[in-house]
Amino acid sequence: MSKKIAIIGAGGMAAYHATGFRQAGAEIVALADVSLPAAERAAAKHGIPRVFSDVAEMLRVIPDLDAVSIIVPNKYHAPLALQALAAGKHVFCEKPPAISAKEMAQMQAAATKAKRTLMFNFNNRARPESYAMMDYIAAGAVGTINTCQAKWIRRAGVPGFGGWFTTKALSGGGPLIDLLHMVDLGLHFMGYPEPAYILARTYHDHIDNKAFKGPWGIPDVAKGVTDVEAAAHGFVTFKTGQSMALAVSWAELNQREEVSVTFQGSKAGGLVRRLFGTDGIDATAIDACQLYTLENGRHVNRDIIVPADETMGRVRSAVNFVRTIEGTEKPLNTPSEALALMKIIDGAYKSALTGKPVAL
Repeated sequence: MSKKIAIIGAGGMAAYHATGFRQAGAEIVALADVSLPAAERAAAKHGIPRVFSDVAEMLRVIPDLDAVSIIVPNKYHAPLALQALAAGKHVFCEKPPAISAKEMAQMQAAATKAKRTLMFNFNNRARPESYAMMDYIAAGAVGTINTCQAKWIRRAGVPGFGGWFTTKALSGGGPLIDLLHMVDLGLHFMGYPEPAYILARTYHDHIDNKAFKGPWGIPDVAKGVTDVEAAAHGFVTFKTGQSMALAVSWAELNQREEVSVTFQGSKAGGLVRRLFGTDGIDATAIDACQLYTLENGRHVNRDIIVPADETMGRVRSAVNFVRTIEGTEKPLNTPSEALALMKIIDGAYKSALTGKPVAL
């Protein structure tokens, strides 16, 4: 019998969730949003039969619901996940997991108590490049990854001024928490080692300059709040002796938008990268997946050829969630990994505020 899933939130990511759930054979039975008109428009667009403006009502009216996906501003990730888990539903939540490690720990505890799956849309793990790289890592071709560089930098990518993205009370922060995908992917490649310390800095240049607005996000809110960083840079050490450098930005004078993880292993180095085009997902984007090895005494750069995925794993990530709750695939991510990631994000903000390294 197919799994029954409801989507909470009428935003643009619903298209990817809906496509992925259906590809995996699930049935999308409802969509809820605090704005009923928005819910009705999204439901009509995605062919979803029922709409609600209240999540509690939806959970009560559809008792045989198996799972929910959460696509709302960051502040509401934890409350809605906790509500759904308490009702006995599996949860697939957009990133970031929450706005703090404390909230993430509460979500992990709730999932354990409910004996339900809690996963997050770290979609870059589901890109063909990432699957391919993990095959090499799992086969031992890379050895121990000593250090990596995780980067998501934008030249002009502020996702709207004055809306929830730029309001810290709703988002938890700026690009550091919004663009945490490459930090997660780097940790994924490294085996998610336990973090030890972080030293980080945040920068606010250009955060209120309309010339740095990106081609995606939400409309500007004239009297809204913009109190988050424009960029963040940091260095993380791990109890295993591994380390990571991170760089994230919405507005920084870079050549072009880059999404990448580069790592240096004891047997091989590697790179997974996308150089974005004019709107992020178009024909001018350039993807790369490479290994750097020493073979027969010679240095070799090996291109790993994989199918193109213009959704950047967003659909495949949703497929994995359904297959996980069906028991036919292993989850691409776990609550314990999400908690470690949020400890790094919390620590980076604390380090930037105090100017000192922070123990994690």
